[in-house]
Amino acid sequence: MRFAGSHVLSISQFDRAAVEQLFSVADAMRPFAHREQMTRVLDGAILGSMFFEPSTRTRISFGSAFNLLGGEVRETTGFEHSAIAKGESLYDTARVLSGYSDIIVMRHPEDGSVAEFAAASRVPVINGGDGANEHPSQALLDLYTIRLELAGRSRGLDGLRIAMVGDLRYGRTVHSLSKLLSLFTGLQISLVSPEALRMPAEVVDELRSAGHQVLETEALEAGIADVDIVYSTRIQEERFASREEADIYRGRFRLNQSVYTANCEPNTVIMHPLPRDSREGARELDVDLNDNPNLAIFRQSDNGVVIRMALFALILDVADQVEKHSGPVNWFTERRF
Repeated sequence: MRFAGSHVLSISQFDRAAVEQLFSVADAMRPFAHREQMTRVLDGAILGSMFFEPSTRTRISFGSAFNLLGGEVRETTGFEHSAIAKGESLYDTARVLSGYSDIIVMRHPEDGSVAEFAAASRVPVINGGDGANEHPSQALLDLYTIRLELAGRSRGLDGLRIAMVGDLRYGRTVHSLSKLLSLFTGLQISLVSPEALRMPAEVVDELRSAGHQVLETEALEAGIADVDIVYSTRIQEERFASREEADIYRGRFRLNQSVYTANCEPNTVIMHPLPRDSREGARELDVDLNDNPNLAIFRQSDNGVVIRMALFALILDVADQVEKHSGPVNWFTERRF
């Protein structure tokens, strides 16, 4: 994969070498993300941040990543705040806004919409999530988190044992992560979901074609036993016809400390793309896990910044210039990680 000047629309663009290159650059970004150093390598560059679906972590972490590299961010949030509400096409929007930006991040509720936008854009576009289709940067930060969590145990990504739990039909994060996992070898993957919310068949077929062992089950206890990672997802309420339909499945696969202790290995890592649904009746990851040292969800969200910094640096072809434009941080920076 050639990063410089490229769109990032799908995990299918990545081979293993590209993933390793990205992770190497992400490692180099950690001092800047942790405010141990600062850099102005993208001074004068503009990120167009276009989010037509609700977002907290993805939108803000992309913006923070660009700011930490010295760039400026211009945001559009929601259809009501854009000319699309007046009937403007994605083509026209892309042609206009790419004239104002050096790179664009876009989230849109329709599958394939970001690729359609990118086809008309004059600058690189990163997919921040398109409907129930894909979320490539989330998959990359998820895999980067898994790599870091396992490294402390002298383990690599080959041979990983992982359970994905919850809404696997509409959860675009698990779709992209599954495609990424297909690049590695000897994985054991448990897919835990209700029958109606199973992982799409084509994703399962791709995992099996890559030689991985795949178990599909509705039994939470069996699915999370003997794994390195439990990756939980919320019910994607916004993809259902009604809240009442989503409520049928809400809270079906609730992981709390007692379930974890009874079924998981003592050092099983708990992950979630966030937001976790903390409403009564949902709580797919209970708050009683907050003090569990294996709960990696906030380390995972922190890693979103370094991965997105690395994507910007590689796409805008400045990864080898970051240090040259760096200097000390001159504000109070003590942070509790």
